Amino acid sequence: MTDAQPKTQPESNAEKDPQDWVTGDEPMTGAQASYLKTLCEETDTKFDESLSKGDASKLIDELKNKSPRLKNA
Repeated sequence: MTDAQPKTQPESNAEKDPQDWVTGDEPMTGAQASYLKTLCEETDTKFDESLSKGDASKLIDELKNKSPRLKNA
């Protein structure tokens, strides 16, 4: 048993690379699709509704850095 405290030390498992997600190949969630549509509109990027959860997460991170609204946030 480990001494890790997930509530006080969330870095232990809070962030995983999307390609390491067990459910990363499943279709993106409704929340991801909604947010991604908004980011696509803001960055003049074509929205792909067929993305997986993992690919949607990666694209969201990429587009957040390009969005004029979020760039300096």
